[in-house]
Amino acid sequence: IGDALQALEELKKKLASEGLFDESRKKPLPPFPRRIGVIAGDKSAGLKDILHNLAQRWPLAEVAVFPSLVQGKEAPRDLIRALSLAKEKALDVLIIGRGGGSSEDLWAFNDESLVREVAKFPCPVISAVGHEIDTTLVDYVADKRVSTPTAAVIAATPDSQEVLATLDLQGERIVRAVLARLSALRQKVEL
Repeated sequence: IGDALQALEELKKKLASEGLFDESRKKPLPPFPRRIGVIAGDKSAGLKDILHNLAQRWPLAEVAVFPSLVQGKEAPRDLIRALSLAKEKALDVLIIGRGGGSSEDLWAFNDESLVREVAKFPCPVISAVGHEIDTTLVDYVADKRVSTPTAAVIAATPDSQEVLATLDLQGERIVRAVLARLSALRQKVEL
């Protein structure tokens, strides 16, 4: 484990020196995404959590799911395959996540090829891998890092109920302004 951690630290330094973790290269999240991609384990609790919260929070978005292995030797290659499929869609934002686990369970998200693919992804990527104490290289390269799948949905979307409340308030202000203007014009005509 010591050798693996040392190799990981060296890879982290290498990628950082190339600028892959720089804030300046990170893309901003869209305020009102229409197409959201999700890469997560097929039938996993993390995927179910993301889909449930997207349906509750921002049901206007079209959601494209790209199931993938999220741990084990084959996971990096399968995650890259899922990224390639997601790249073919015109996504506004992509969530890549899983529901935590041990350091060994999360190791796939430290794969250099995967990290480079995430860095090149055309739209903003939110990493929801692990929990607060676990950080992977995908977390560093992603445009936004959150600790849970639920937090990824909150970062990716506005709350539809808040948007509707704001629109209602603005509508009321417009009606009041129009009525006030009509009243002022009516007074001018009557003079």
